[in-house]
Amino acid sequence: MTTTSSALEGAFTQLHAGIQESIQDAGYQTPTPIQEQAIPPILEGHDLIGTAQTGTGKTAAFVLPMLQRILENMPERKGKPRPRALVLAPTRELAAQIGDSMETYSKHLRLRHTVIFGGVSQFHQEKALRRGVDVIVATPGRLLDLMNQELIPLRDIGFFVLDEMDRMLDMGFLPDIRRIQDRIPANRQTLFFSATLSPAIEDIASEMVKDPVRVDIDPGEPAVERIQQKVMFVDPANKIPLLIDVLGSQPSGKAIVFTQMKHAANKVVDRLNDAGIRAAAIHGNKSQSQRTKALDGFRRGRTPVLVATDVASRGIDVDEVTQVVNFDMPMEAETYVHRIGRTARAGADGDAVSFCSPEDRALLRSVEKLLGKEVPADLEHEYHSESARLSTLKPRIPGQGRRGQHSKNRSRNAPHKRRGRGNVRNKRPNS
Repeated sequence: MTTTSSALEGAFTQLHAGIQESIQDAGYQTPTPIQEQAIPPILEGHDLIGTAQTGTGKTAAFVLPMLQRILENMPERKGKPRPRALVLAPTRELAAQIGDSMETYSKHLRLRHTVIFGGVSQFHQEKALRRGVDVIVATPGRLLDLMNQELIPLRDIGFFVLDEMDRMLDMGFLPDIRRIQDRIPANRQTLFFSATLSPAIEDIASEMVKDPVRVDIDPGEPAVERIQQKVMFVDPANKIPLLIDVLGSQPSGKAIVFTQMKHAANKVVDRLNDAGIRAAAIHGNKSQSQRTKALDGFRRGRTPVLVATDVASRGIDVDEVTQVVNFDMPMEAETYVHRIGRTARAGADGDAVSFCSPEDRALLRSVEKLLGKEVPADLEHEYHSESARLSTLKPRIPGQGRRGQHSKNRSRNAPHKRRGRGNVRNKRPNS
């Protein structure tokens, strides 16, 4: 049954009463552009190719009509439910976030879902599957593992979603996705989402969808233009006290702090907690349960500061991030845009602060070249370093010698000087 709630607008009014109630409980009233354009054709049963960035409301654009399609096409339940929808995501974090959306929007419905990813014991995932679920949200690797163990019945899948396909392609998941596709019914509704549509992704999409509706959401004003950016020149020894000052100036809201190295993330968290600022780290050395706990505390506001490395931060899509701090400048200029885009989501504003030490000066120049303008500088703060502002040093590359000179390129006849702890020659970059 579909009813129209006077509190809801646009495509939301086409949804089941229980779904509408969940939307209102979540505090939403007006659909975002991708929700407005995607929900009606999905409800009509069309395949869809959607191009949209994170932060546009994309997850709800497929979760809401998916729930309704399951309700409309679900026979009278006898015994435990069988999976009728399968959602694939590239990372554990994104899969968990889609699962959270499922929880939010299905709470007034008699539907079950589970989230499947690697890095943790399969015990609870297997238990949920044996109990019966209507929707599976999964990363490809663990899903295939459970399929090969014959733990997942897929003969009733009628709804197949591929989210962030460009990232899944970058991460090498295409062979796994093809194996999964071969095991689910050909007569299904397929939704294909990607932030970009390169020719390679277009070719893949054409193999997976039939007569699709296309929804291309122009981000309009780039998120970077809605972000108040500034750079603060500082010597490395003063980065921690400067960070404490910066975070202390914004006592409310959520902040993500980016470091290049895992050990630096741990150090920053320890120093912030010592200063009374609740923080948690997420990086490659953390177990999946630790990462999930850190993200959950951050998402719910119990831990207002998340310190992350770039690799570990992929898939983090958290609302109401008001500030991003580049504790270390990124090695690639494009990563800067990716980092600061974690704030100013869905039309909101945000702040981005970058710390620039003498060895980061060249990296800042690369960022400014990409942006086509200088990042405004705050020269009045207590820890300002004029030597950093005027520096001509080349950047230090993690895992290599100083300022980009790999240690193995030293002349064998040159005197060997130890720097720091041990020989850096065989160390690999942290992430």
